[in-house]
Amino acid sequence: MTRFVDCRLAKVGGELSKMVTVNQGTNLEDYTGLALSDLLDAIQGRDVLIATHGFNVNRAAGIACLSNWEALLQPKPFPGVFVGLLWPGDSVWAHGLDYPDEPKVADQAGALIGPWLDANFSGAASISFASHSLGARVVLETINNMSLAVRRITLMAGAVDDDCLTKEFQAAAARVGQISVLSSKKDEVLSAAFPIGNFFAGIIAAGHPWWRGSLGHGGPAQPWPQNFQAPFAIPENWNYQHGNYLEIDNPPAPALPLPINVPANGSRVMAPDVDTNGNPIAGWSEEFSAAFVSTRFR
Repeated sequence: MTRFVDCRLAKVGGELSKMVTVNQGTNLEDYTGLALSDLLDAIQGRDVLIATHGFNVNRAAGIACLSNWEALLQPKPFPGVFVGLLWPGDSVWAHGLDYPDEPKVADQAGALIGPWLDANFSGAASISFASHSLGARVVLETINNMSLAVRRITLMAGAVDDDCLTKEFQAAAARVGQISVLSSKKDEVLSAAFPIGNFFAGIIAAGHPWWRGSLGHGGPAQPWPQNFQAPFAIPENWNYQHGNYLEIDNPPAPALPLPINVPANGSRVMAPDVDTNGNPIAGWSEEFSAAFVSTRFR
């Protein structure tokens, strides 16, 4: 059963909770409360990996994708303690057209979770984060609001500005031991929807830039922080889309041997989506992202 920290009020949409709850489960049907003492016992003296989802993900989808993705982490048994983080990044109207207002919800979630981690996770040997899409903002704002050290973060398909590590979240980035990014120029969500949403966010929320590329499309703008670890760009011929990182639509592919990395920029290396006979392997992309995070987590 996957362990979760949850700051949602409702199963779908709804506001941010005023308190963090602790739960466990693999789907909405078996999602139930977990004693905080049991979670704290589990993380005591252990390396912890906290992973979160992105925008337009309800509670059921968050539980499913994070618990499935946990099962792909390597080696087995996974040497750390995995904790999923659920936050209300989903829309209750207009099929996601309220994106421009969602960064505010992500910031508020981080402001809630950071102090909660300080109060409860001091017994962990280390804390690391992984995120998908707008979850990058949740993670960075969490770090802004916590005092405990952060060992590593991996921001996958980050729906945040490409200069966020040296501007808006410079202070948070400086407090991390190592920063990793996964980006794809074939990500149609971030190549189209993010710049448009960001434009309107600049009108609605003071402090947002009028127009920038996203971290998860072209990678981080230079100069890079000293604690940033390249490479980060998934080859374009892999056709890696926004949903390929975390949301598992297919049975998982065979585990990729560690360590795994993205090929050098400009490489035409074939994606690990076919077997030795050239037959497609379902679920390879989620297995790749999990292997990448597992490699950087070690």
